[in-house]
Amino acid sequence: MTQTTTVPAARVEDRDVRALLLENIHADAAAYLRDQGYQVETVAGALDEATLIERVKGIHLLGIRSGTNVTEAVLDAADELLAVGAFCIGTNQIDLTAAAAKGVAVFNAPFSNTRSVVELAIAEIISLARRLGEKTNDMHAGIWNKSAKGSHEIRGRRLGIVGYGNIGSQLSVIAEALGMSVYFYDTADKLAMGNAKKCETLHELLETVDVVTLHVDGRPGNAGLFGPAEFDRMKPRAIFMNLSRGILVDTAALRDNIESGHIAGAAIDVFPVEPKKQGDPFESELRGLSNVILTPHVGGSTMEAQQDIGRFVSGKLASYLKTGGTELSPNLPHLVVPEHGGPHRLVHIHRNMPGVLATINSLLGDHEVNIEAQSLGTRGEVGYVITDVASAVDSEVLGKLAALPETIRLRLLA
Repeated sequence: MTQTTTVPAARVEDRDVRALLLENIHADAAAYLRDQGYQVETVAGALDEATLIERVKGIHLLGIRSGTNVTEAVLDAADELLAVGAFCIGTNQIDLTAAAAKGVAVFNAPFSNTRSVVELAIAEIISLARRLGEKTNDMHAGIWNKSAKGSHEIRGRRLGIVGYGNIGSQLSVIAEALGMSVYFYDTADKLAMGNAKKCETLHELLETVDVVTLHVDGRPGNAGLFGPAEFDRMKPRAIFMNLSRGILVDTAALRDNIESGHIAGAAIDVFPVEPKKQGDPFESELRGLSNVILTPHVGGSTMEAQQDIGRFVSGKLASYLKTGGTELSPNLPHLVVPEHGGPHRLVHIHRNMPGVLATINSLLGDHEVNIEAQSLGTRGEVGYVITDVASAVDSEVLGKLAALPETIRLRLLA
């Protein structure tokens, strides 16, 4: 049973928890949340800000993918929201700072679709090197074009990975196993996998490799990462791939380099503007180009990945409601706590200021509430403390805790 206490206190039984899942999240997620006793509503497509502002009222758990933006205005309208689940890798579509300031936890799936993205990248490297797109188009047009011209093995080629996180590092291992030489560039200090070589600058990587693939996140500072200057630095007849975020690449510059022949081929899975739902028209200046593979943001869209993401993120959401645990949350302090087996657990999100923990404990002591266990974490301007107590916590104590000037959100798990 979960209680959310602000001023005034309000109790939310499991059967009253309402979840809204958007964008065709795997059915296992809804099934799992229903098994917890929650009410679950699903929506096939993404929602724009105005629509989401209306739909999020009274919702406790919100599930999205990459097509829905959870802005500060949405969070302001979310009067009951406890947590947001991003059923994908990235969280740049969520205002994480505003969510933390309102005591809304965010969870995502940083590992679940890694393998799917890597396999697509490998498939597209081979397809572009062998010019398979052009071959199949000719065949469908009734043209028998049996020629080795322009087709190459990937063995011995140099792969350049920009962004050496979960996806980039796994791609590194598999590409090397296929005989490629791997180079990588990352702004953070990353351990090289296998025989991969770290480049000190992006320009060094671009001037060295035969294939460039982007695997960086969509934070605002990365917008426009790849434009005319970067394409100019690439080796003539190199291959370019972006399976990460559409805002990274100047698509007009890419088109110019494809048409001039400087870039031999490209594979693009993400776009600056993407359709909101299945069947909507897709527009891009990259359409119709020879040896360019365009896919509709399906890097992580395999049945295996989507099922795993559905189970993982829904599990995180339910665990947060039941235990208060925030492991892997990208916006709250990470507290790893055991299953809630004691009589009562207080979950307190607060502004990170000196003396808050002492104030909480003094208040509990004044009311003869005995503390059995306690965990505290801080992250930026937010602090988070979980306190297991031996005796019941009455409404007077809850009211005083909720009324502390530093309190953002208080819950009682019982």
